[in-house]
Amino acid sequence: MEFARLRHVLLAGLAVARLGWAQLEASVHGAQIVKSSTPTPSIGYIVFPGFTPLDVFGPLEILFALSSTHNMTLSTISFSTGAVSARAPVPFTIDVGDNTTTPIDPKFSINPQIVATHDFSTAPPLDILIVPGGAGDFVLDNQHNFTMEAFIASRFAAAQYVLSVCTGATTLARAGVLAGRRATTNKSVWKWATASRHAENVTWVPSARWVEDGKVWTSSGVAAGMDMMYAFAGHYWGWEAANATVNAIEYTPHTDKHWDAFAVVHDVPGVDRNESLTDCVRPVGW
Repeated sequence: MEFARLRHVLLAGLAVARLGWAQLEASVHGAQIVKSSTPTPSIGYIVFPGFTPLDVFGPLEILFALSSTHNMTLSTISFSTGAVSARAPVPFTIDVGDNTTTPIDPKFSINPQIVATHDFSTAPPLDILIVPGGAGDFVLDNQHNFTMEAFIASRFAAAQYVLSVCTGATTLARAGVLAGRRATTNKSVWKWATASRHAENVTWVPSARWVEDGKVWTSSGVAAGMDMMYAFAGHYWGWEAANATVNAIEYTPHTDKHWDAFAVVHDVPGVDRNESLTDCVRPVGW
């Protein structure tokens, strides 16, 4: 009995300490601690042939860890149900304008896969929609295939939040949901991703790990999606849950959304070239 009482006291003290840190985190991020207004949010992750694995599995690991203590549902949505390959299905070109194209042949890429649970016609109502990027975006661009964009446009009004990773922001732009908004994307293919032929009324932010504009969150390339998801988890489920999650999976997130060393590395137009290429990253609370 005494041991049980002592354990209860220790756990209560730990919870108070975590709450204090969560309040500090909210101050650091300039974000309000909010809780989901939906008891069981429905999350939809779009996947397509040629998706970038970390665009999907990085943020998904954070959601997976959160789901052990916070109710949510997940649907993976693609052109058809079943296995979806991360390897681009055919050779493609990257058209950056000025009659300049770069041919890519993905035949030597390995082939990790994910299972799509729904297609675009059978996806359930969604509270949070997440759009990754990847080489498949260039294939779809070559093919003038805008099926993903049509789906996003049809679901945007009903969604609480729409998030993109990497060139997923270009998909959002072509869907029309970035009109009048600020956004960022992968810096290594910046010229292609932000080309006016995709969408004209978008304010592309050259130096940003991620950007929040209303209910739309966009991140820079690949690994940046995990930092955005950490920030989003703190915003949506509270900093106590977000901090416990990243410490449990032993991930040290970048917490400054304005830090973007890769905009300097890839010489993105408009970048501050005096920006530091290093950032102090440490376990949350240390």
